[in-house]
Amino acid sequence: MNDTVELAPHRFAGLVAPAVDRAFVAGILAGRDGGGAELSQRYGGPAATGFLLEFRTRLAAPGGTVDEAGFAAVTRYRDPVECRRALDKQVAYGMIHRSPEGGLSATERGLAFLAEIWQVHAEVTEELWAGHEDRVLRLVEAFGRVLTCALVLADQEGADAGAAFAATAPPYEPDGTTTGVLLLNRLGTMRYHRADAHAAAWTAAGHSAASAAALPPGPEQLAIELETDRRAAAPYAVLSAEERLAVLADLAALPG
Repeated sequence: MNDTVELAPHRFAGLVAPAVDRAFVAGILAGRDGGGAELSQRYGGPAATGFLLEFRTRLAAPGGTVDEAGFAAVTRYRDPVECRRALDKQVAYGMIHRSPEGGLSATERGLAFLAEIWQVHAEVTEELWAGHEDRVLRLVEAFGRVLTCALVLADQEGADAGAAFAATAPPYEPDGTTTGVLLLNRLGTMRYHRADAHAAAWTAAGHSAASAAALPPGPEQLAIELETDRRAAAPYAVLSAEERLAVLADLAALPG
């Protein structure tokens, strides 16, 4: 197979994005319905746990912090005043600590919640993807390589690297993390990698988050999506064209 013609990285980036979204959302919804909502209520409900869940791949890590730029990047399509109020509530609930510099970290109670949500996600992904263990293993390996490549490239880019990806990657993967949780969180961090690529694309086209979100289908929106694919493509070059096809097939075959 000619790697420059058959499913080149930029083409793959566009094709894999909705497949990644589908699998990730299925896992998160399974977690909510499979005990996550009840768990959240025990800790105060979404008003207390929302950002902990969103930033779990960083805040669950020992000493893990999210800076103001990362928080703003992950929430770039939401009202910043409302996000700040929601964050204030979670600080007041004692789930998140905010440093004088604005950095966020999980409190002891927040870490306890995250440890429990890890277990919920382990159980629900095992059930959701039962019978597809080989596919999950292949995807964990493939996205592990992609994620490693993305982190190396981000380190090389320095200040120009995407802030949402930097706030969530590398995902926390303690010993004993199940393959289902590994896949769920690796997919999640790569979604933020694409989100940063998309933001860079609409910024280059002269848009804000609000105006980009309001764009109707048409040539301008398509141009931004194609530029997003180009910017998101580099980490996928670590996979061969055959491996990219296999990733698409494995993601498509996962239930959910």
